[in-house]
Amino acid sequence: MTVRRLRRGDPGYPSLLRQIPDPPASLWTRGDAEVDVLSEPAVAIVGARACSGYGRSVARTLATEAAAAGAVVVSGLARGIDGEAHRGALAGGGRTVAVLGCGVDRDYPAAHAELARAIVEHGGLVVSEYQPGVEPAPWRFPARNRVIAGLARATVVVEARERSGALITADFALEDGREVLAVPGEITSALSAGTNGLLRQGATPVTCAADVLEAIGVEHVPAGPATPGGPEATAVVQALASGAGTPDELVRATALPAAVVAATLVELELAGVVAVEEGVVRSTIAR
Repeated sequence: MTVRRLRRGDPGYPSLLRQIPDPPASLWTRGDAEVDVLSEPAVAIVGARACSGYGRSVARTLATEAAAAGAVVVSGLARGIDGEAHRGALAGGGRTVAVLGCGVDRDYPAAHAELARAIVEHGGLVVSEYQPGVEPAPWRFPARNRVIAGLARATVVVEARERSGALITADFALEDGREVLAVPGEITSALSAGTNGLLRQGATPVTCAADVLEAIGVEHVPAGPATPGGPEATAVVQALASGAGTPDELVRATALPAAVVAATLVELELAGVVAVEEGVVRSTIAR
């Protein structure tokens, strides 16, 4: 896997990121995709780690339709909304960029190692301002959020509590002069306190993917329902029925490459055939 370093003065350094108040001196990338993916129209989709089922569904749907329309989806590879944004982009046949708060040679969180591999396998990148070998640390993640916002034309917050890292990303986007959008939520839900607060402050409400695509200047192309099939999907479903319950077990049971299993799980999950929670895979088909 290719690891590259983009310095701020290099031609391939993304112009949008160069425009923020404190652009990284260097940007490290992992993946074989050309770095021009970092300069294509992009939307950041972020939100709570401990999100609701509603939040997962919305994040995935928005990312799927944005990617199908040609937008790059940027997020932070975290559990919850971030992971769903990346999975949705892959399911939409598009590219996605994961921004880490550690070196690009570290899979963080470890439960998303297969997802990171699927991202680079399907033309996306894992990026960081931290050089390879740097371990994750709590103070690095707020700084990481400015890179997420800086790479995107607009930031969408799907779910967020009153004090949330996603709100930090929104603040950076506003500081950068970029549009902030928020998904309305239940007024009784703590997970909606942050997003509803953004709406009170003037954020653009998101009611569908077209709202997101309009904000970044990309024409909306409705995404059709996922219909996974083929030998890979069949093999994964059969392995689940035989007792495999994690991505690693599915790789061993199917003898498929890890990236293929990860991409197949994305398709199956989007179609409602499987559910993936904290690294555990289960079939949703009644037996």
